[in-house]
Amino acid sequence: MQCVFCCPVSVPPAPAGRPGQKQCCKLQVASCKLQTKQPDATSGRRAGIPRNWNRQMMIMIDDDDNRWQFAGHHEAQHTMNPSYGSVTDLESADLFSDTTKQSTTLLNETKIILKSSLPLAITFFLQYSLSVVSIFTVSRIGKVELAAVSLATMTFNITSSIFTGMSTSLETLCSQAYGAKNFKLVGLYYQRCFTIILIFNLPLILIWWYSGFFLKFIVIDENLAILAQSYLRIMIFSTPAYIFFETTKRFLQSQNIFVAGQYVLFIVSPINIILNYLLVWNKYIGLGFIGAPLATTISYWIGALLLLSYIYFIKGNECWYGFNLKQCFQNWSSILPLALNGTAMLLSEFIAFEILTLSSAKFGTSTLAAQSIASTLATLSFQIPFSVSVATSTRIANLLGANLKLNSIISKNASYLISLFLSILNFSLLFFTKNFIIKLFTNDIKVINLSIKILKILSINQLYDCPNIIGAGILRAQGRQEIGSKLNLLCYYIIAIPLALYLGFNCNLKVTGLWIGLGIGVFCLSISEFVMILRSDWDSIIENANDRSRIDIN
Repeated sequence: MQCVFCCPVSVPPAPAGRPGQKQCCKLQVASCKLQTKQPDATSGRRAGIPRNWNRQMMIMIDDDDNRWQFAGHHEAQHTMNPSYGSVTDLESADLFSDTTKQSTTLLNETKIILKSSLPLAITFFLQYSLSVVSIFTVSRIGKVELAAVSLATMTFNITSSIFTGMSTSLETLCSQAYGAKNFKLVGLYYQRCFTIILIFNLPLILIWWYSGFFLKFIVIDENLAILAQSYLRIMIFSTPAYIFFETTKRFLQSQNIFVAGQYVLFIVSPINIILNYLLVWNKYIGLGFIGAPLATTISYWIGALLLLSYIYFIKGNECWYGFNLKQCFQNWSSILPLALNGTAMLLSEFIAFEILTLSSAKFGTSTLAAQSIASTLATLSFQIPFSVSVATSTRIANLLGANLKLNSIISKNASYLISLFLSILNFSLLFFTKNFIIKLFTNDIKVINLSIKILKILSINQLYDCPNIIGAGILRAQGRQEIGSKLNLLCYYIIAIPLALYLGFNCNLKVTGLWIGLGIGVFCLSISEFVMILRSDWDSIIENANDRSRIDIN
């Protein structure tokens, strides 16, 4: 009897009935391990094992029934931890891992995702508050300054979403590599992504520096454009820290460290409030309008340094093998497609909302005010499902990296179950408290009535927007950002925006027509993502993840 690939020498048949002894396709594992037991003294690698052996096919002849049997040959380096689905170092486990092995439940996956989502939601809310504090502080100076800071913040948020979108590639790459226990590759992906985003930041610096030229086409008041430009020029100095914060958050999240950003922002947020007061209003060192972007810039740098300190002193350096400048510029082919498509997924939605805001200005000041209230509430309601989306993406990618197909599917099902709960929660909060919430923003009766109409539509949109947001996270976990970007562009710019403009202007539904059109586009997007995920070839997805890891580590 002979094991053709893993045992090139003839071995005796396994003794029957000997307890405690594992068999490899009816051959003794001990016999198959003759070449693998002793480590190579020179390389530290197991002697006799080909470097790229984990996808070889093993062919054996069974003398009992003369049947050929085929089994996928997996590198026996890790096994799964049943309580969490992660992988741990393995010496005594089976030589061949079972990718269809189930060691988790729907309830367990739901608990894991929800537990990870809570600190993420807090992180997103606190980070969002940094810009809100600036707007609130400047609003006390005057309406021109308020308009300028709002315009500058909108411009910064849209353009800097490129950083956030590109960093989502780490949810795929770092999380899958960590699931495979390829710790060095996790650090390499992180360094490469940070380098790529820094390079993409260079043209944005020019756009921000000369933003007054572009903003003059959006606003009539040239002084307003110049004031917004001065805000953005100072914010340029925050971008390295902002990029570091975004990429490092995901570097830590891939290692299932979700609380780091939360702890850092617990410190940074009150510091940001104090800095805004001192640099804008303080009679000794206050700078007025310019103090607001300066305070935000300092806050981002403090956050970046604190996050770095967290890794160095507390937790997160397990996957850091030192900075390698040469490696930073290698193997970009794995990151760039995921980063660019991830950016398209995020940016397409942001721009669609801004098109709605600019279009609503055509219907008058009251309509624009109501639209601003609705957009703010839409952004806030986005944070919770997006935090679940990030937790889902990290969890499923970890499982895919560990070759745990069935566990990945169970985790996917759990995430959709959570999305249904969030849909009902967001709908209920917006629909049943709309009168109370709107009155926190304004006392104008006309604005209140318009806002109530919009919030009715916005609350209904939550029923399918939450599954859409979480579906996007599943696609990121699978490394299928290209599909996600195509669906987003199709549903927003072929369906949602044209339909919104038609209903708003041609059918005279005005701002409510804009929101109805957007809602129909989001509904189509949610259904499309669900169908693509339902038809996923999980074996192929796992194979692609393994292939990518083998290429990128070299």
